[in-house]
Amino acid sequence: MGLEIGIVGLPNVGKSTLFNALLKKQQALVANYPFATIEPNVGIVPVPDPRLAILANVVKTEKIVPATVKFVDIAGLVKGASQGEGLGNKFLAHIREVDAVLYLIRDFDDENIIRAGSTNPKDDYEILKLELELGNIVNKPEIVVLNTDEDKLTGEGLRICAKLEEELAALSEEEQKEYLKQLGIEKTGLERVIAAAFDILGLMTFLTAGEIEARAWTIKNGTKAPAAAGVIHTDFAKNFIKADVVNWEDFVKFGGWVGAREVGKVRLEGRDYVMREGDVVEFKVGV
Repeated sequence: MGLEIGIVGLPNVGKSTLFNALLKKQQALVANYPFATIEPNVGIVPVPDPRLAILANVVKTEKIVPATVKFVDIAGLVKGASQGEGLGNKFLAHIREVDAVLYLIRDFDDENIIRAGSTNPKDDYEILKLELELGNIVNKPEIVVLNTDEDKLTGEGLRICAKLEEELAALSEEEQKEYLKQLGIEKTGLERVIAAAFDILGLMTFLTAGEIEARAWTIKNGTKAPAAAGVIHTDFAKNFIKADVVNWEDFVKFGGWVGAREVGKVRLEGRDYVMREGDVVEFKVGV
């Protein structure tokens, strides 16, 4: 299943800057995995998962396929959008399709950037929230993100600095880690946003690992094995027979499928098995 997040915000909150950072990450991803034509307002980015490189090393594959998140830049929201102000109608059409809404709220100081909306983040959030309610979109899970200055990143709430994210997106992974370390931050803002989205939507990841690829797949918490198999290929759900399952740490510790089987760490699970975070799975399906 794909995860789709719509980014909404008042004018001049840093939406374009954040989106530029997403597009840079997308370009890096597209270099490895060709996607179908991507709309100009969509950024598809990998879900950071250090387990994949470790699994790939165990099964001796070069190919790593992360789970992805699709961010949709929702056409600019202004007061009255629900009545068709600005690009109101286009805005409403886009927002109905996403799984969750990311409210990007201004919390940075820059006299050169005209402030739309009010003078404080709480009131700005209320304006955005009201427009969605007036447009009969009240039931979307939401993530509130404060776009803040670099020196305020450790404050309360989920905070990112869009300008910093854009700079980070242009760096290698090692350079990113070093930069973040200097700022006293462990994860990029984007990583924290994705983690919040997984949490609010009740999502988890299972893994597959073989000679062809090491791959992460996104499913809902509580998904049973046949439905998880169906995420890989729809036919797998109806032709499901059983699943070989091992925790990813055991898979690594015992050197892959053969070693994990020898020490009895691979479990044979049936149709009622509820998937767990970090399961490495091999599905057995009929023809």
